Amino acid sequence: MATFVIGDIQGCYDGLRQLLDIAKFKPEHDTLIAVGDLVARGHDSLSTLTFLHSLGDSFQSVLGNHDLHLLALASGIKKPHPKDFLQPLLDSPMLDSLVHWLRQKPLALEAATNTLVCHAGLYPQWSFSDALQLSHEVSQVLKSDSWLDMISAMYGNGPEFWRKDIQGIERLRFIINAFTRMRYLHTDGAMEFSCKLPPEQAPKHLQPWFTLNNPHLQPQQRVIFGHWAALLGLRHPQFIGLDTGYVWGNQLTVIKLTEESDFSDQYYQVSANTFDN
Repeated sequence: MATFVIGDIQGCYDGLRQLLDIAKFKPEHDTLIAVGDLVARGHDSLSTLTFLHSLGDSFQSVLGNHDLHLLALASGIKKPHPKDFLQPLLDSPMLDSLVHWLRQKPLALEAATNTLVCHAGLYPQWSFSDALQLSHEVSQVLKSDSWLDMISAMYGNGPEFWRKDIQGIERLRFIINAFTRMRYLHTDGAMEFSCKLPPEQAPKHLQPWFTLNNPHLQPQQRVIFGHWAALLGLRHPQFIGLDTGYVWGNQLTVIKLTEESDFSDQYYQVSANTFDN
């Protein structure tokens, strides 16, 4: 039995299936975990979700910003953009069941001992236990009858700072933004969402979230994330970035986890092809 974690799939069904074959993923024995952004940008989000749904208990995922946006599109809260190639999914008779399935997914989960998976990253003021609890807060609402109220109110950049006493939709929005949109922070801890450049090209007053000190992160703990294609993958003992930009013509990456917090995980990649992109 093995645990695999895969980067942003973005509706690239053919690349997904090819990569899982290369990695020899066997759903009857193994577990596949996705870092979110299962849909959008690629050409076949419907087949992607249908296949992942068919894996049953062998598949787990956290939600990314594109997955949450799909929920807004499916509910009529937002209108689709042609470049997302989501219309076949939105027109599918399976849409309602797939939306319900996505609503059960968390914003953060433990993939293995001392390994946290989330889409954008771990906000530097949060411990693993904080992250899992805050993810649970959002999940409770997302699974409830009031989930549409939260989805309709999640758009926006504020509040910029985390406080434990934030309540209501502002609290939920901050949690969602941190887990699904975060890349850079100002030195005072405020999140910045407009900059998507690689770190070497970013303004000096902005810092990647993973470079800021997190006093709650233990040396043996690591965070696996996606979302940031400009990094083209990050391999660090405590931070592994798995968005290697397949949908932009680069690679799709999956790793087979070990229990060690080092680079002994096995990496598998497939290069983009014209059909998916």
